[in-house]
Amino acid sequence: MRTMFFSQAIDDALAQAMADDPHIILFGEDTLMLRRNLLVRFGPRRVRGTPISESAFLGAGVAAAMAGLRPVVEIYMVDFLGVCIDALLNHAAKIEAFSGGKWNASVVVRAPCGGGYGDGGQHEQSLWGWLGHIPGLTVLVPSTPADAGGLMLAALQHDGPVLFLEHKLLSEIWLEFLGSGARHTVQFDIPAEGAKGAVPIKWEPVPIGKAVLKRAGGDVTIVSVGVGVHRALETAQALESEGISASVLDLRTVSPLDKTAVCEAVAQTGHLLVVDEDYEGFGLSGELSAVVLEAGISCKYARVCTQTTIPYARQMEDKILPNKQRICASVRQLMQ
Repeated sequence: MRTMFFSQAIDDALAQAMADDPHIILFGEDTLMLRRNLLVRFGPRRVRGTPISESAFLGAGVAAAMAGLRPVVEIYMVDFLGVCIDALLNHAAKIEAFSGGKWNASVVVRAPCGGGYGDGGQHEQSLWGWLGHIPGLTVLVPSTPADAGGLMLAALQHDGPVLFLEHKLLSEIWLEFLGSGARHTVQFDIPAEGAKGAVPIKWEPVPIGKAVLKRAGGDVTIVSVGVGVHRALETAQALESEGISASVLDLRTVSPLDKTAVCEAVAQTGHLLVVDEDYEGFGLSGELSAVVLEAGISCKYARVCTQTTIPYARQMEDKILPNKQRICASVRQLMQ
């Protein structure tokens, strides 16, 4: 085993895949800087920088995928998909259904997501619920370096469009940037267990649509993705002293959902808490409650989500994003 940072693991898996498959190319904003190690190894024909024109280069990525390449298109932040969503919503996601399976667009869209560092509601959204709502899109949200690399390899082998979302508070590249300049006095609630960890010597794909139980417990099931998994684990450990035993399920994949794993975990405890940094309304948290109810499982249910536009002021932002305090309070109320 090796030890790697989160983004380092993704790039390492990318390098392994690019060495094996010459059809994999990489391009996006600031890619020449962010992926300079891949640029040095694979050259400017396969690692390309683009202008700040998301509609143009994501559209090019979809077309390149339909022509037989396997592009990895980097969007600087997931929020900026609002500029170019047509390429995914109306083209990449639908081409397989519209062509009767004769065509697909095997493009991987890699985008940082999430808040907790004071950048406002146009730069800190998660949006995996919005993207998972679109039929034909696969949405991956890893929480550890090992899962991040394995899921990237799986994404590159998947026949169809994949959204690969990495939370900024897990990314050493983003943390270095966010902590620079005048922000050296700002504290970030960073889950250390997610930002760096053990990874395999040789990458193998992590199955898409397969959740993993991070912690076993008999009283309440906490389900989450990304940074939320680490918040849930911290909460579960803290609640032990109060006699509450919490299990933590890491979905890893928002679409497709591992409905079986969710239902089995909730059936054992009879209590479900969803921790979701995405918006509460019409999102992942509501979908999970529907999955459990449609399976005929009776449970008490609660959720800790982002309920409104993320404010710029840190004091306000800290109150509306899911955190350990909010999760603890919800578990206690759920267990009453």
